Amino acid sequence: MEIRLPIFTHNYVLLCVSAVFVYAGVSAIDVYTPAELFAENGTTATLSCSFKSREVISSLASVVWSFLPEGETGAFTSIFYYSGGKQFPGSVPQFKSRVEWAGDMNKKDVSIRVLQMQFKDNGTFSCDVKNPPDISRQMSFTKVRVVMKEALPQTSAAVIVCGVIGAVIGIIIIAVVTYLIIRRQEPSHDYRGGR
Repeated sequence: MEIRLPIFTHNYVLLCVSAVFVYAGVSAIDVYTPAELFAENGTTATLSCSFKSREVISSLASVVWSFLPEGETGAFTSIFYYSGGKQFPGSVPQFKSRVEWAGDMNKKDVSIRVLQMQFKDNGTFSCDVKNPPDISRQMSFTKVRVVMKEALPQTSAAVIVCGVIGAVIGIIIIAVVTYLIIRRQEPSHDYRGGR
């Protein structure tokens, strides 16, 4: 007796096997950026981006940095492109001559520097990496906030002084407790007088 599968099952199996072969030839890159970056107005900011790829870095590897201004919706606009060891500026006049390569592709670092940060640079930057046959599963995004110097998060002198005082008090308490424990563990000498 011969078992016959319906035609749709045969086609389904063929489709699944084909998908496995296609997927085996293409894997995904993981791209990492910080979620948020504060930059002081007028300074140079480094937008960090790194990636993990199972493939050796090839001459076909490329990086695209894009920008979407704060409060806007829609498509990101390319501001920087890197491929084959060469950098190419994007088409946004706002970033003309202000974006430069800061990464090292061999170390899987694809960071850029933005010179003379301005308030109009507030927005979301995206980093997209391709290293054929690896392709990026998803771009990684960094929200950039350009602020005045006084608005940057700073460590207060009072916080530092309180931390030092707390550490000194903690050391004193540990020393006293250690002394009392050692003193208790010493054998007591009974004195028997001659009366």
